Amino acid sequence: MAALQTPSPFAGTARRFAPRLRYLLLPTTMSLSSSVISSRSCDGDGEQPLLPHSSLEIAGARRGLLAGFDSLRRPYRAFPVFASNRHVETIFAAFTRSLPTVAFRRECLRTPDDGAVALDWVSGDDRALPGDAPVLILLPGLTGGSQDTYVRHMLLRARSKGWRVVVFNSRGCANSPVTTAKFYSASFTGDLRQVVDHVLSRYPQSNIYAAGWSLGANILVRYLGEETDKCSLSGAVSMCNPFNLVIADEDFHKGFNNIYDRALANSLRVIFKKHALLFEGLDGEYDIPKAANAKTVRDFDQGLTRVSFGFRSVDDYYSNSSSSDSIKNVSIPLLCIQADNDPIAPSRGIPREDIKANPNCLLIVTPEGGHLGWVAGDEAPFGCPWTDPIVMEFLEHVHNETGSTSKNSVANEPQGVPKTSVPHLSEHV
Repeated sequence: MAALQTPSPFAGTARRFAPRLRYLLLPTTMSLSSSVISSRSCDGDGEQPLLPHSSLEIAGARRGLLAGFDSLRRPYRAFPVFASNRHVETIFAAFTRSLPTVAFRRECLRTPDDGAVALDWVSGDDRALPGDAPVLILLPGLTGGSQDTYVRHMLLRARSKGWRVVVFNSRGCANSPVTTAKFYSASFTGDLRQVVDHVLSRYPQSNIYAAGWSLGANILVRYLGEETDKCSLSGAVSMCNPFNLVIADEDFHKGFNNIYDRALANSLRVIFKKHALLFEGLDGEYDIPKAANAKTVRDFDQGLTRVSFGFRSVDDYYSNSSSSDSIKNVSIPLLCIQADNDPIAPSRGIPREDIKANPNCLLIVTPEGGHLGWVAGDEAPFGCPWTDPIVMEFLEHVHNETGSTSKNSVANEPQGVPKTSVPHLSEHV
């Protein structure tokens, strides 16, 4: 349900010692990188085409295309010692993964309800990239934004392939301005819809793609289901999606998961308190003290979120905000990547049958990975998540299939979409 990116007092120390630790563990890393164990099948000529490794659960009507992905031919092996279980992998990634330096140019969009969201573009890309370069919109998890390590690693990888990248910071996240008594929710797709339309109007010759993590993934998949065959995106990737929020909420209050719950509730309180004056004097069913002092994410959702978005109760909010019900309506290429041991997005909540039934969807489930951890692959333990190469291989495959003619520009030429579709202001960060 959420992305764990809570600041740690030990994060700076861990990053200072990262090069030394990497040197000490280099032999193990090389051993893992050189271990390429693949499932094979022989054809009539005796050739043995490589297939995705058998340690991965692969599902979907077009799963055969994954056979060409180099990054899927190795077994998923979580980095030793640090990734001994799902909680260690989750926490290690959250607190010690390297934070790449990125210069952003911020653009704020005014929403129809007089709210605001912030888009962080890579500074200088307007001059460095052609006008028809593909665009990737990134949707972080709950309380996450362009300051998070997993977001920046994905951004740099896409940028290295010549893609234009923008981070969609939801209301209040990454210091995005809050101008109304409303944040965002797992079910609300209005802001994302406006962002997609705005990006499309700015780059009408480009194909637009999106990738989301955790709560951002849930919002993204709901958007895809709502748009159906009218979707302006050309492809999308969902990672660590809780899918079924009722199941996710059940597990969120069990055992060690309470640590994540309290950490995320604290992050929500911090954002809320920065804008507390906007919420003074609200009547009706709001319970502002409960939200302001929330000990759990459920407390915050009960006191504020579910009321802001018109749900009768917090359980009504969770049951009617799950993206699992949206999969059957997705009409563009969608890759879903999950970890079987994710403590926050339970494996049993994955809508496997709906994914298999939809010819546009693919599913990869790793045996380990935790939540937003995936401390494995060539850059482990401090580099990018194991998922990043797969995400770009998938998106580049979809982009190449689309061809040189942009679906978006063709679709929007008759409408005469203006250069700027919504009022906005820009600032540098």
